[in-house]
Amino acid sequence: MSALWTSVEIEAATGGTASVPFAVTGVAFDSREVGHGDLFIALKGETTDGHRFVDGAFEQGAAGAIVSQPVAHPHVQVADTTAALDALGVAARERTAAKIAGVTGSVGKTGTKEALSAALARGKRGAVHRSVKSYNNHTGVPLSLSRMAAGSAFGVFEMGMNHAGEIAALTRLVRPHVAVITAIAPAHIEFFDSIEGIADAKGEIFQGLEPGGTAVIPFDSPHRDRLIGHAKPYAANILTFGSGEGADVRALDAIPSANGTMVTARLPEAELAFTLSQPGAHWVSNALAVLAAVDALGGDLAAAGLALADFGGLEGRGAHHRIRIGDGEALVIDESYNANPTSMAATLEVLGNTAAARRIAVLGAMRELGQDSDALHAGLAGSVIAANVDYALLVGSGMEPLAKALEGKIDSAHWPDASSAGESLQKLIRPGDAILIKGSNAIGLGRIVTTLTGGQN
Repeated sequence: MSALWTSVEIEAATGGTASVPFAVTGVAFDSREVGHGDLFIALKGETTDGHRFVDGAFEQGAAGAIVSQPVAHPHVQVADTTAALDALGVAARERTAAKIAGVTGSVGKTGTKEALSAALARGKRGAVHRSVKSYNNHTGVPLSLSRMAAGSAFGVFEMGMNHAGEIAALTRLVRPHVAVITAIAPAHIEFFDSIEGIADAKGEIFQGLEPGGTAVIPFDSPHRDRLIGHAKPYAANILTFGSGEGADVRALDAIPSANGTMVTARLPEAELAFTLSQPGAHWVSNALAVLAAVDALGGDLAAAGLALADFGGLEGRGAHHRIRIGDGEALVIDESYNANPTSMAATLEVLGNTAAARRIAVLGAMRELGQDSDALHAGLAGSVIAANVDYALLVGSGMEPLAKALEGKIDSAHWPDASSAGESLQKLIRPGDAILIKGSNAIGLGRIVTTLTGGQN
């Protein structure tokens, strides 16, 4: 592999001093993720110091390190390794001619980021860089930037937040040509006075737009005009997406099928018919956002349609698993990574539209909902009932209000933790069942998926 960074380039980017010349092919700040040829950045956190893991990183194949104190390995020494990570991300952004997309939103941002990357890569194979996993915070974004090869054709970066001002800082690092907001929902509302405050914080993404850049905004959102207001000072172009009359990128038809959803979309200068592999109205919305971004970035729309047809579910965010139960099978819908009221309702609708002998919902408590937490949990009852759920397993202390709201309406049980819920579920499952597993990541429902799928999660 060709070098991603040389020690000379790292010195220039960070203002540090190299111990010896070296070159690296990747970047990591988690020593457990270091691969052969990587640069290891020894970050200092509140509870640990990455310098403790420098030796281990080199044992795993690191070719160099960024450190703030001398070590017995090839390194660049800087005053502050966190500042050096930012500086390396800035340098990576400055040296590339790639077209850059930034993606945020209360729901759907990781899936949309992955789908957009796949859509662009279908037309430019091997030339699309993206942030991996959910590396979307103050360390994940500069890390993702620092990993981008100078010759990339496109870059797609996810940005997240739970406080105002965070996305403003991230978008100025990313400097997107296209900035996408997927949706606004009461995620992290514990840290905001209102959902309008969340919309304002998400709208910060437009502040980093490059001159001539495009803002992509959900047309059907009640916060559409507020988001447009945030975009206008920074965006040369604004594209809206949705199903409503007047959306710039609009779903003319969205017909559920056995293989997903058959969609006909109208764009400002094109019309595209494609099959979307992922089920649910929320994924139709995500796909429209992807098409708007591909169009604004100058990508291949026809190739994007093919990519959306092939796009598979993500671990913890919609992956479907067929598991053996006796002489038959059951379907596990893995939505275990995150949850808020909007995403809960959307995935329960998917469960309701899934053909099954019985529908089982394993729902974990939603975190960071603040003073409205009880009401928002109880408010899920209508979605659970509408999905024709036969049995609901509710997990975590925050689920008491929903348990009370469902009393006498459907069969349900409330469990304190994922372990006890998982044991109950294994006794309950029969062939032909469809099981939705969804909750905030901290509840640990991913362990149930791992157990059911034999570690394939």
